[in-house]
Amino acid sequence: MGEGMTNIASTSAAITPEIVAQHGLSPEEYERVLGALGREPNLTELGIFSVMWSEHCSYKSSRIHLKKLPTEGPQVICGPGENAGVVDIGVGPEGKPQAAIFKMESHNHPSYIEPYQGAATGVGGILRDVFTMGARPVANMNALRFGRPDHPKMRHLISGVVRGIGGYGNCVGVPTVGGEVNFHPAYDGNILVNAMTVGVADVDKIFYSAASGIGNPIVYVGSKTGRDGIHGATMASADFGEDSEEKRPTVQVGDPFTEKLLIEACLELMESDAIVAIQDMGAAGLTSSAVEMASKGGVGIRLDMNKVPQRETGMTAYEMMLSESQERMLMVLKPGKEAFAEAIFRKWELDFAVIGEVTDTGHMVLVHHGETVCDIPLAPLADDAPLYDRPHVPTPKPAPLSNVPLCTDLGADLVTLMGSPDIASRRWIWEQYDHKVGGDTVQAPGGDAAVVRVHGTDKGLAISTDCTPRYCFADPVEGGKQAVAECWRNITAVGATPLAVTNCLNFANPQRPEIMGQFVGALEGMGDACRALDFPIVSGNVSLYNESKATGGGSAILPTPAIGGIGLLADWSKNATVAFKGPGDVILAVGEWKGHLGQSIWLREVHGREEGPPPPVDLVAERKTGDFIRAHINNGAITACHDVSDGGMAVTIAEMALAGNVGAMIQAHDPEAPFADARAFFAEDQGVYVVTVSDTALANFLADADKAGVMVQPIGRTCANRLVFELADNDFAIPLTSLRTAHEGFFPKLMDGKE
Repeated sequence: MGEGMTNIASTSAAITPEIVAQHGLSPEEYERVLGALGREPNLTELGIFSVMWSEHCSYKSSRIHLKKLPTEGPQVICGPGENAGVVDIGVGPEGKPQAAIFKMESHNHPSYIEPYQGAATGVGGILRDVFTMGARPVANMNALRFGRPDHPKMRHLISGVVRGIGGYGNCVGVPTVGGEVNFHPAYDGNILVNAMTVGVADVDKIFYSAASGIGNPIVYVGSKTGRDGIHGATMASADFGEDSEEKRPTVQVGDPFTEKLLIEACLELMESDAIVAIQDMGAAGLTSSAVEMASKGGVGIRLDMNKVPQRETGMTAYEMMLSESQERMLMVLKPGKEAFAEAIFRKWELDFAVIGEVTDTGHMVLVHHGETVCDIPLAPLADDAPLYDRPHVPTPKPAPLSNVPLCTDLGADLVTLMGSPDIASRRWIWEQYDHKVGGDTVQAPGGDAAVVRVHGTDKGLAISTDCTPRYCFADPVEGGKQAVAECWRNITAVGATPLAVTNCLNFANPQRPEIMGQFVGALEGMGDACRALDFPIVSGNVSLYNESKATGGGSAILPTPAIGGIGLLADWSKNATVAFKGPGDVILAVGEWKGHLGQSIWLREVHGREEGPPPPVDLVAERKTGDFIRAHINNGAITACHDVSDGGMAVTIAEMALAGNVGAMIQAHDPEAPFADARAFFAEDQGVYVVTVSDTALANFLADADKAGVMVQPIGRTCANRLVFELADNDFAIPLTSLRTAHEGFFPKLMDGKE
């Protein structure tokens, strides 16, 4: 909130067009406000309309298209519309049905302005979305996009974001088990910080947010309200301008130790029958939580603002309603349960206050110092918020790739890729995260998907976040399809059955038809993939206006529909890893290989070209191949598994070798073979896995693949301590030490100045 907004918030000035514009409302939207109220709003009412009708809260540019996504399936207990999505994961240790509850959200603009607190409070907010529904959080993930590594601000941004994620997650005691990181100049002025949390709950102890029961008490719990974060939702719904630094006060300040207390207090109260409804105070704070609870329940709400716990003196109703102070929740309790609930929250040293009641008016009424300072009908705030079908034009299909250069030194090109920003080891990042706290992490960062044991059972949850923005920019439909398929593939690669998806849809200014075309195209591809793979979308978030006018910034980000998926392992001990297990195993490529080099990392990093169409995704083949892989992980035939993605087959093999410290001899002597041309090892064909099997399992594996109609190509064997590629016209040998030095060196050199 800039100085102008601060002054406005502290005055009772008449509502002028300038004040309306500062609140992010168009003249047409303000006319709708006048129509909804039948009069002019006061400043508090205008502020409430501004945040509830912001892009961040109302999804006014995206709702019409989000409805096209598949959200149902036999595994889905609760889809979009609640704090998080809920899916069935079978029975728990006491024979009770259990659910996984999960969601991903963005904290992009705050993390650019104040990277530590922006990222930290992003983690805190997504944790609250999950434990609000009765789940104990068991894992955090993230998806991060940064600009050029040599950009003057980037080192500061990377350091702050990583420290913020680690600082909050580590302190609150939830393991951060993985994620993804991309670099591209398009993110110079708008980095992306998407946070995901997964929790586990008993199905009979899931809590929802619809308020009910006329006269029931409305209770505020957690931290006190301050002036931090005011207009955070509005700020997140606009392009960055030259004044981004002035928006620092709109970034919230987090306290993970209070969040830990809040988790324990809420879960303790949830063991009783005291709660009717519960909602965390996220974007738009007390406003959005109160409006959403009342509108979902079809009731009214009355709040006494004098009773709101405040950590600053002289706060106005405007400031209290729009503050995004962290670690706060709103509840509706059963009558007579106030003292019981208060005792729990006082024990955990948290604020507790009865601040209002459920009414039958259908209005939100706020009273401050004995005066009514707000009286708004709830329907226009929520269900009747503006809805736009913005003009959109499809992205032109990219021209076919031509004049593809030869690969004259496969070893040198592979070393280059292994040390490149998008492929280099993320160890520097994930070693700052406590990925083992809780004792249930089975697969730590570095594999295809994280695996977390469901405590007290043999089950495991596989978790992955995925998107390839350069594919989405070249062809949003194929890119959206690939993001979902890649997530499904990563979960499959550890042996889990994919269950469902959350998403974080990061795009630039939707008022530009070409950007809206990217959004519509990406959702089309996502929907096609989710339907074909039985991988429904149960929760998510839309982040628009990721576009910068700031000096030195980029312009629009690449379209980035980040996908977060979960899968279920019946027996976590059978999970597959990427590491070669020892010398002598047979290495096979599973899936059809065509040598697609368009939009490949090799083409970009080695030859400086971002050209051609992205690799297409054959969803029928994707499912057939993935089901085959999963079955043979579970029957023990596959000893290592890694899907092919950025950098192609060569990088996949190198990552497997480094993970196990075991080399490989790759043989492609036949000039007609798919891998005879060195370039083919850097192609990024989709739906392909590299696996190892023992000699004793090979015959049955090949016979089963033939029966299933899955293409399998033996390509070599694991060996001692180097990678050797024997091609028809040349041989290449690369010591694992050279690959490791390149792979592990990028982040320490960038962040610590180490050579």
